[in-house]
Amino acid sequence: MLSKALYQETCTKAVKYLEKAGIVITEAEKQRMEVAEYGLDMLDSIGLELIVYVNTERCCAKELILFSGQTCPEHRHPPVNGDPGKEETFRCRWGKVYLYVPGDPAEKPKAVAPKGREAYFTVWHEIELNPGEQYTLAPNTLHWFQAGPEGAVVSEFSTKSRDPYDVYTDPQINPAQERKV
Repeated sequence: MLSKALYQETCTKAVKYLEKAGIVITEAEKQRMEVAEYGLDMLDSIGLELIVYVNTERCCAKELILFSGQTCPEHRHPPVNGDPGKEETFRCRWGKVYLYVPGDPAEKPKAVAPKGREAYFTVWHEIELNPGEQYTLAPNTLHWFQAGPEGAVVSEFSTKSRDPYDVYTDPQINPAQERKV
């Protein structure tokens, strides 16, 4: 679990990344920034910082901030109550992000699975996103992503986000407990 000091330090650093990307956020948004550390106590390698702008019954918009080498762990957004699951588009705003989905695996992937958690990263078809590039994932698609050497800022646009229903490959991740504020 994050200490208050580590949470504040992480959020301060994330705001600097947003500034590098030219993304302006309000003081209220800074105050409600979330740090996803997934209950693994590995924030340097598995985790991300985020701001949710909107999450209604029809749409969701977020900023995702990843520090150098930080990884969002492998997961999918399954169907929920007759809904097909979350469709999402990732648009790189700053830095570089490596997105992995099902398909032919990269011969020499640029990302590295976090040490000790390698078994929980199973899809290796690599999509490199640079500023201005985007990729859309269909609902229920297994995926994970990792920031490049400078880190990354990624805008996410999606249908309704239902994070507690996300299914992670790593059995130690409890999606209902994935975020700490």
